[in-house]
Amino acid sequence: MEHMIFEMRKIETADIPFLRDMLYESAYVPEGQEPFPISILDEPSVSKFIDGWGERCGDIGLIAEIDDQSIGAIWLRLFEETPEIGIAICKEFRGNGVGNALMHALETEAKDNGYRNLFLSVDPRNPAVRLYERVGYVQVGWEDSFWRMEKRL
Repeated sequence: MEHMIFEMRKIETADIPFLRDMLYESAYVPEGQEPFPISILDEPSVSKFIDGWGERCGDIGLIAEIDDQSIGAIWLRLFEETPEIGIAICKEFRGNGVGNALMHALETEAKDNGYRNLFLSVDPRNPAVRLYERVGYVQVGWEDSFWRMEKRL
């Protein structure tokens, strides 16, 4: 696997439109199925991941960039007791180590903020499951048709 050179930085207010794009990108669509309408971002179960980004205690996120072009994002938001992460990489940059690097960098930020566990939800058909398992996430249950995966830090 080729690893590309990119920079990482914290999400800023100006990144919210890109974060919204990445939230949409993170909605897995199986091969041959129609993509979700963009209005899915307005559904409370989806919008809760980025609405009012940076205004809530515990919001942590990173952007991956190449030459000042944002190519991916990872973010963490606290719901109840355990923070849940979201991650998306622009299609043309997948498979180059960006997701792996973002996952590890976010874990460091999470540990520095006192978090002991991280959760994510993923469609079990999503190829990203392999990345999550490779970096140490394990399936701990189901939420609707999604795997609930956890990693202890």
